[in-house]
Amino acid sequence: MNVLVTGSNGQLGRALQKKFPNSVFTDSNTLDITDGQAINTFDFSGIEAIVNAAAYTNVDGCELPDNVQTAWNINVQGVINLAHKARELDIPLVHVSTDYVFDGDKDEPYLEDDAINPLSIYGQTKAASEWAARFVPKHYIIRTSWVVGDGKNFVRTMLMLAEKGINPSVVSDQVGRPTFTPVLAEVIQKLLTEESVHGIYNASNDGEPVSWADFTRAIFKAIDAQNTVTDTTTEEYFADKPLAATRPKNSVLDLTKIKKTGIKLPNWQDSLDRYLNGEQS
Repeated sequence: MNVLVTGSNGQLGRALQKKFPNSVFTDSNTLDITDGQAINTFDFSGIEAIVNAAAYTNVDGCELPDNVQTAWNINVQGVINLAHKARELDIPLVHVSTDYVFDGDKDEPYLEDDAINPLSIYGQTKAASEWAARFVPKHYIIRTSWVVGDGKNFVRTMLMLAEKGINPSVVSDQVGRPTFTPVLAEVIQKLLTEESVHGIYNASNDGEPVSWADFTRAIFKAIDAQNTVTDTTTEEYFADKPLAATRPKNSVLDLTKIKKTGIKLPNWQDSLDRYLNGEQS
């Protein structure tokens, strides 16, 4: 399938390059999605779907006054522009969203039709981007969480701390499931190629939900590191970071809907092992 992938140099974009090897991949230098004229003059010949993996994902950076407009331009206006083009061409638009559209106050995993209530500017931009994507009749909005792939991410940070012999304090009152980008890329590929019902889907790795602190312990255990982890609360961790974005405490996404499509979601611990084997090879 010939797709246009935006944000191709990000963690997800790199995984998508492996899933759609003969497609068209762009970054901000080759296609500025915030520029409607650039999209209108771009060559869409033979493109069968648009996969938007571009986003301003610096969650804390979004809170800074100088960055708010940039976040809205990339995360919202960019999606509006892509949505207009997808609708014009009558092709699917796959748009990647986030658990940050929820406030995290729910005790159970979040369903696709649960009310959204973002706590941060980043979450607000992603919530608005979902409405923009819905403008396309053939839309797939994929909400995901705790993304880990080829690039800067939580696992790499913990590996660096382990190598330096640092024993970190890690938040233990935020719970979710990691999403490894090869899994997310496969979800996107299968939704498109199998022409699944359009709409919103939650997608992460499967397995028992975990806190950031326990995720860190799993990383250290997997590499036989002797580092210890001290639990801390979100409030304590961000006490000296007044401009930090508010995070949802519960980021667990209900995976029932995506599983009903027949898509298999591996346990996050299995994907972690595969990721670490790749990192250490």
